[in-house]
Order: sequence, then structure tokens, then C-alpha cells
Amino acid sequence: MADTNLQIAVVGAGPGGYAAAFLAADLGMKVTLIDPELNPGGVCLYRGCIPSKALLHVAKLIGESQHARNWGIEFENPRIDLARLRSWKEDVVKKLTGGLGVLSKQRKVQYVQGRAAFENSTTLRVTKANGGDQTLSFDRIIVATGSRPAIIPALKLDSPRVLDSTSALDLAEVPETMLVIGGGYIGLELGTVYAALGSKVSVVEMLPGLLPGADRDLVLPLHKRIEKIFDSILLNTTVASMKDEDGGIRVTFDGSEVKQQEKIFDKVLVSVGRKPNSEIPGLEKTRIQVSQRGFIQVNKQLQTDDPLIYAIGDVTGEPMLAHKATHEGRTAVEAIAGHKVAFEPNAIPAVVFTDPEIAWCGLTETDAQKQNREIKVAKFPWAASGRAMTLDRTEGMTKLILDPHSERILGVGIVGAGAGELISEGVLAIEMGALAKDLALTIHPHPTLSETLMESAEVFFGTSTDIYRPKRA
Repeated sequence: MADTNLQIAVVGAGPGGYAAAFLAADLGMKVTLIDPELNPGGVCLYRGCIPSKALLHVAKLIGESQHARNWGIEFENPRIDLARLRSWKEDVVKKLTGGLGVLSKQRKVQYVQGRAAFENSTTLRVTKANGGDQTLSFDRIIVATGSRPAIIPALKLDSPRVLDSTSALDLAEVPETMLVIGGGYIGLELGTVYAALGSKVSVVEMLPGLLPGADRDLVLPLHKRIEKIFDSILLNTTVASMKDEDGGIRVTFDGSEVKQQEKIFDKVLVSVGRKPNSEIPGLEKTRIQVSQRGFIQVNKQLQTDDPLIYAIGDVTGEPMLAHKATHEGRTAVEAIAGHKVAFEPNAIPAVVFTDPEIAWCGLTETDAQKQNREIKVAKFPWAASGRAMTLDRTEGMTKLILDPHSERILGVGIVGAGAGELISEGVLAIEMGALAKDLALTIHPHPTLSETLMESAEVFFGTSTDIYRPKRA
């Protein structure tokens, strides 16, 4: 066991950074946490996961009030006080980040508001937010600098009408028309918010389908619903140019399926992915190696090519997810403490918080096809779920990806209301090496959406109570 009484610096206070700092303090290390913000939280809490989910909750509420007409319940059209909505969202952020600031003090973590640069493998020069530089030396350093919105150089336009995911969350106004460039999860989530608040939203995606990384049968129910709430969905289409004019942003489209080559939008949200924050000043003074895509290279203990420096989270590569960063942060600290650990999960859940939600973990059917891997797929349609019917949300589906020989669960995919909450059972099943029979024999409460996991396993055996499948001759 290594000495846990070490001096540790964590550069970046997002979900990975503050988790690492807090565990290191709990293990008796002397910890310095460095970040430009007033309190820990990072992009996730300040400009990502938390504010976007707060606004998505509002969008869901508006959507349900409109959907209630199907049940004979009429609500007046909502009157939206944008200033109060914005204030509520910011209050959520302040409470969470302020709480993390309190936890830092309780753990006696030295929090330095500023930006760090490397002097060497163990020394950082910190430019403080309130002015002045400070040089600090440590036994180990953990880099957790995260990522930022990517930009398309050819479409870079210095205009307040052009937004990225950060400025879109500021909710300065609700434009009459908005174009979302990029059909990934961030663009669709923010597009859903603005559509619910009253914008006519169009989305343009260069590939043949939305959410290119997800299985097509999971995306289909979402695509059908988005067609109803968005003004248009432009697939196999790229943006050739953008021009800022008095009336808005004139956008020129290019693609074989383009029907209207030019259109003017009040706002354009560019959401084409994220880029790692690996351009840390002084990085060349260390032995850290960076890939061509800008990711810091690490081993399974999250150790870089410089043995005194570790790196975690978005800056180390895909998937760029807060919960992945958190677990990486804990693994890095345990490795520094001398524990025998490695970051090698069998499943990392991904969730798209649209309506309906999409969630998956482990092996996807798309991945299996690319790998030419033999699998069995079991699907349970939510049209056969009593609970889904009581919610009037029967468009969902739960699917299992199984090894045909051992019947082990390799992957789980869910589309439907609350899919993000349901997927954790699938993650646990994969991590525990569960078989389809284990899931089928696990008694689930009725009526619930979680039953669809059990019933999807029963579908695999042809014994699902709520689906009739004729026996083979």
C-alpha cells in the first residue's frame, strides 16, 4: 500500500474532479482543487446536465398539459414568465454548486478559483480569478479539465444569433424560429426545450438518421414524436453557409433531399459535439501524450504517460459522460492510494433526455452488426404494458441483446417515458453477468414500466404473459 498522506492537485472541479478530490480527502490526502468557477460543479452543473434537465422538466410538463386533451382534460395555453423560469433554473444550479462548496470545506479541501498551467510534472502555476499567480507543488496531479462545445470553422459566425449549448441554456429569449445544426443528443434536448416554449424548431443532420450512435429501432419512436413537435427534420443535409442579416441568419442547405435551399432563422444553435480541453498551458513540460483527436492518453488506472500525472473524464476520450468521469476520478485516486484497481466497466449507460427518453448500455445491436457478432435480440413493446397504457405512452420498447449460447445479457436498450431511470437495472444485470433467466425470474412490481425488463427476458424464452407467440411446429 502506498502512503495515503500525499499532496494531491485536481485540475478541474466537474463531476470527475470533485469526486476525485473528495475521495482523496476521505482517504487522508491533502487535496487542492483548482477551477475557474466560484464553487465545484464544472460544465455539468453550471452549463450542462443540470440546467438542461431542469428546462427539459418544464418542456415535459408543457407537453403533458397538451397531451391531456386526449383524456378529456383541457388546460389553458401556458403563460411563460421567462425571467422567473430562468431564475428558477439558476437557483437549482446555485443550490447544487453551493452545496459542493460546503462539502469541500467540510472535507478541508483547499479550493483555488483560478486556472492552472504546468511548470513540470509536479508543479502548477495557478492564475487566480481575483488576480495574482501562485506556484504550488504536489506529489500527484489529476487532470480533469473536461470539454467544450465543438465548432465548425467554415460556419463560424460572430453573431449573438448563433448559439452553442452554453448560450442556449442562458434562455435569453424564445425565438420564433430556430435551426439546430446537429441531430445528436444535445441538439435534440435543447431543441425540445425551445419547441415546448414556443419556437418553431428545425434540425439538420448530415447523416441518414437522428442520434447516429443509437440503435435505429430505439430512435424510431423518438423520431416520430419529434416530427410532431419540430417544424422540420432535415436528414442527409449539411449547412453550406450562414450569413447574418437584418432579419436573421440566412442559412444555405446542401443535400440531395433539400427542398428549400435557403431559409432565414431568428436563432441558430450549433450542436455538433464536444472537444476535449487538453490544450493546458505547459503540457509540453510533462511526459503526457495527446492523441490526434486531442484526448489525453491514459491506462486502466487513468495514469498518463507521465507516471506522476493522472487524467479523467471528457479529456480522456469517449464516452463524454459525467457519470463516467465520476467513476474514473474514484479509480484514479484509489490507484494513487495503492489500491489494486482498474477502470474497465462492462457497461456505461447513455441517456438521451428527450421525450420519449432513450437509454442504452453494453453491446448495442448496431455494434454487434459491425463486429459481425452472433447475438439474439428480445424486444418487448410497451403497447403490451399495462403501466404504459395508463400513462398513454405506449410508443416505448425494451430490448435485450443476448449471447445465443450462454444466454448472458450483453446489452440493454430502452426507449420510452423514464428510460433513463430504468436503464440502471440493465447496467447491473450486465455487470453481474446475469442471464436472461435471472431477469425473467426476478419478480417485478405490477403495474410498472420496470416490468418491461422482466417481460423482455420472457420474450426471449417465448413465455411472456402479455404477448402471444405461436409455438413453433
